[in-house]
Amino acid sequence: MIAQKHYQLVYSFVMALLMSGIMSLVITIFNLGFPDNLLQIWLKAWSFGFLIAFPAVLLVSKLVSKIVDFVIVDDSKTEDK
Repeated sequence: MIAQKHYQLVYSFVMALLMSGIMSLVITIFNLGFPDNLLQIWLKAWSFGFLIAFPAVLLVSKLVSKIVDFVIVDDSKTEDK
């Protein structure tokens, strides 16, 4: 298994892999319908999309965490006493 210290890197890899796969499939079907070679077209789009998505996730993940921390309210601080 992979050490805990690599959590963010593995999380980013899996997130980019799944999201780029889902999005490239949806966009391919949206643009082309269901051609006979859909799998080949989709895999080509997915491989390119992943090459962009993985570094992008690594670059923006800290910013996203800060934005989420800003907009999420800590329930323990807002409860009526």
